[in-house]
Amino acid sequence: MSSAEPVRLAWFKSSYSGNEGGECLEAAVTPGTVHVRDSKAPARAQLAFDTLEWTAFVRFAVTR
Repeated sequence: MSSAEPVRLAWFKSSYSGNEGGECLEAAVTPGTVHVRDSKAPARAQLAFDTLEWTAFVRFAVTR
């Protein structure tokens, strides 16, 4: 694959997410980066976090 080709991300939702349609994130993990998007609007903007930043966020969220 050339550097001009976009990387295809394998998106997944948490096993805690239901199918009721509420607020939900999807994530895709690549080496060194965690990508996050809104599952209801996947074509809209995405966020990308360094894996260390994402790990810190998850640890913070779990303790709240």
